[in-house]
Parts: sequence; C-alpha cells; structure tokens
Amino acid sequence: MNIKDYMTGLGQQAKVAGRELSRADAGKKNAALIAIAEQLASQTENLTAENANDLLAGKEKGLDAALLDRLELTPARIQAMIDGLQEVAALPDPIGAITDMNYRPSGIQVGQMRVPLGVIGIIYESRPNVTVDAAALCLKSGNACILRGGSESIHSNKAIAKCIAQGLQTAGLPVAAVQVVETTDRAAVGELITLSEYVDVIVPRGGKNLIARISNEATIPVIKHLDGICHVYIDAQADYAKAIDIAVNSKTHRYGVCNAMETLLIAEPIATQVLPELAKKYKAVGVELRGCLKTCSIVPDCIRATEEDWATEYLAPVLSIKIVADIDEAMAHINDFSSRHTESIITENYTLARRFLREVDSSSVMVNASTRFADGFEYGLGAEIGISTDKLHARGPVGLEGLTSLKYVVLGDGHIRE
Repeated sequence: MNIKDYMTGLGQQAKVAGRELSRADAGKKNAALIAIAEQLASQTENLTAENANDLLAGKEKGLDAALLDRLELTPARIQAMIDGLQEVAALPDPIGAITDMNYRPSGIQVGQMRVPLGVIGIIYESRPNVTVDAAALCLKSGNACILRGGSESIHSNKAIAKCIAQGLQTAGLPVAAVQVVETTDRAAVGELITLSEYVDVIVPRGGKNLIARISNEATIPVIKHLDGICHVYIDAQADYAKAIDIAVNSKTHRYGVCNAMETLLIAEPIATQVLPELAKKYKAVGVELRGCLKTCSIVPDCIRATEEDWATEYLAPVLSIKIVADIDEAMAHINDFSSRHTESIITENYTLARRFLREVDSSSVMVNASTRFADGFEYGLGAEIGISTDKLHARGPVGLEGLTSLKYVVLGDGHIRE
C-alpha cells in the first residue's frame, strides 16, 4: 500500500463528504446517530470479541495496566458509547444558529452564524470509545472526520467503523463522512497531519510524545493538550469528610486518564488531621505515595518526592503530596507545575474559593468537586473530542461548539455604502 496515496484518497473523500454533511439538517444527522447506536447495540458480541483480540495482542506486546485499561471495551463502556450517541442526538444543533444580530447606523443588520470547521483529523491511542465519541460530535457539528486510532486497537476500531458506516448509510448520509484509517503504518500519521489541502483541523489524543510530535510537525491547526497534571488543594477551612472523599475519588476512580489528580496539596494546619486517614485509604488500594519532607514526617512509609515528581503525569497508582502553608503557596505551586488541565480547591471559605477560581489559570477550575468531573459528558456536552489546554481556538472539554467556527452574516435591502 502506498500510504501517501491512501491518505490523500481519504482526504479527498472527506472533503466531498464534508460539503454534503454541512448541508444536512438536524433530523438527518440525528437519525444517523441513532442508527449508529442501534448498530453498536446489535453488534455488542462482535465488538467484545474484536476487542478481546486487541487485549490479547496488547498483553503479548507487554502493554502496561493503564494502557490495557484504556483499551478494554467492557459492557458498561459499550453502553456508555450508545448513551453518548443518544445524548449527542438530543443536543441542539449548533449549525446555522445566528446570534448577536444588530442593526447598524447604515441600516444593515450584522450577526454571526455558527458553521462547521470542515474536515477534522483525529489521532488517538488505545481507547476505542474515542472512535464513537469523535464520530458523534463531528457528525452533529457538520464536520467530516478522518480517525486514526492506535495500532493496539485496530480490531476494535474496524468493528466500530462498520457500525458507523451502516448507520450513515441507513440515514442517507455519505459513508465517507466518517473514515477510520485501516492501516497501522505509522507513516499514516505523518501524511494526515500535512494534508492541508483537505483537512482543516487536527485533534491529537494520547501520550505526551505523540502530541508533541504532532504539534511540531503538523502543517494544520492543532487542538491539543500535552498532559494532565491535575491538582487538588485541601484548604485549612475544608470540610473533613468532603476533603477525604474528593481526594480519594480524584486519584483512584481511574488512574490512566488525563483528569486524574497527580498532586495533592494540603494546608499545613489541617495536614495532621487529614493526611493519616488519606494515606490509609490510598494504601488500601495500592497507591504509592511520594511526598515532601513534612508529608514524610506524618506518613513514615511515604517516599521522598523529587522535583521531577511535581512535573510528572503518572497515569498510574502513584500520587505526589505536598504540604503548603496556605492558598497562596498552593496556587504558586500549581502555576509552576500545572499543565493547565484541571485544578480543584476543597474549602468552606467562599472568599478563598472565589480567589482560586479567578487566579488559577487552567481550562477547568473547581470548588469542592473531584477532578474526574472534567469531562465533556459530565459537562453536558454529550461527549468530547478531547480536552484543550490551549487558549485558542477552544479551551477545556471540546464539544459541539468547539468543533465549529463563526462567520459574519449581513442582511440588507438594497443598501449601498455612502
């Protein structure tokens, strides 16, 4: 297979399909989403079998536990994909919406219309559910997409692609509106990120090395985040029970995800009260603790943290802990080491909570809530294409509106400029 010709062909087909999709009304797009959901439900047994092939191959290749967890399609995750499709179908269609329409002194009316970006190339690792989430959001927002999953999930992605193609066909939409790259050749990524003639935006989801490479080599705009070094700060005026529950959930709900807490900051006045109980709970589920000198004095079996630990996204049952004097030291630490993904403060002090919200510069900032809520589905976006820690063009979980742009529309009635 000539990879350049193959990828160019996908780009050409996507461009044509994207134009047709941009004209489709909400009813037709929703019908496609529901049809895809029905296909996934009817093909659950086959999806599970194909995913088992990927899991077996992954174990033989020595993939670590975090990657295998991302790769697995459990019945609950398949149902979540189905639910996600149905929720996206229920969302308002953003395309064609006109806002801020105002009369100008000349008599013309000027407003802005929401439009698709065009063709979106999405590159991701491990998680086959991304195939469905990406397809759903791109379809609803009127964008064609080219999906390049990791080689470790090729069997799962091909099985999901068949369900998507059947759903599109059932709804009368072009099958090429969603194309899954069927080669595992790594050269396909290099070709996709330079298809500037056909692809309008690249969205990478995966490890830091993958995203850094794409950001450096792409000739197309990229919506990205490099890593998820998320923090929870337990303030001296925190509710004890809330602090324990949130700190445990933020770390242990799932380890191999970008919105898992990697560093816990604890105000010194409350450290001796909170930390022993937290250490006990973390130890019970096998979380390795790495802490500052003060942390190690309270938790004797804690490993001494290094400077590198504060800047590490573990994606594993490992947690860094630092005791800080107050909110100012906590925010200073976050500003030095955060990847600008998600940070949370646990406090009953409304004034401090407002300061944290205002002064912490991350894409999601929370009060008295687990970092695990930093997710498109939880934010009511139906699903997400990824989480952006950039400030342009989208920031935070990227849902339907993040996959659109605005153009100015002008209404006149024979108006000419004097």
